[in-house]
Amino acid sequence: MKNVVFDLGAVLLSWEPVSLVHAEFVHLAPTAEAAHALAREMFHHEDWLGFDRGTHSLDDAIGRMALRLSLPLDRLNQALAPMGERLEPIAVTVDLLDGLRARRDAGEKLRLYYLSNMPAPYARVLEERHAFFRWFDGGIFSGDVRIIKPQREIYELLAARYRLAAADTVFIDDSLPNVLAARELGWQAIHCERPSALPAQLGAYLPISSTLSTSKPSERA
Repeated sequence: MKNVVFDLGAVLLSWEPVSLVHAEFVHLAPTAEAAHALAREMFHHEDWLGFDRGTHSLDDAIGRMALRLSLPLDRLNQALAPMGERLEPIAVTVDLLDGLRARRDAGEKLRLYYLSNMPAPYARVLEERHAFFRWFDGGIFSGDVRIIKPQREIYELLAARYRLAAADTVFIDDSLPNVLAARELGWQAIHCERPSALPAQLGAYLPISSTLSTSKPSERA
């Protein structure tokens, strides 16, 4: 049995925080460098990580962020509240997932899971919007379990819940710390820096058959 575990943001779903910051706060981040800096301050701080973890609400996250960074509350709410609706599928990786699903459904010993740092409110919207969630054999959102990557416990929880053998598990994530945490547990892991390169990267661990190139177009919700 081979298990393939997908991250969601920047792997299966578009997540471009720098572009978001530049679009919503151009007066504060007029350059790419300034937008990168503000994005780090917004999304790599406990204000946001606590929302990812499910230990405080979106309103709390926005309030804390507004106070700490002197950002307008209404603009933050406008930018962040509808995030579940803004995260759109990345076609190349959804097609890859579709091909893997077809192989599994044809009898190959293959299982598909997700492991995502995702606040519960966004997770519910995504589950409703995107049919590909029904292709998975299971998965975990951080906001539902109050643990986030790269904490060891969230990987162990997924493995225990679905009886994943470390040597048979391939993990895909755009965050290098998350990839390294998986490798420490004995998982094989791919650092996905460009989704277009992922089919070739995965092929090193799981030979990609012609099913991937001949499968029907991905279902859309």
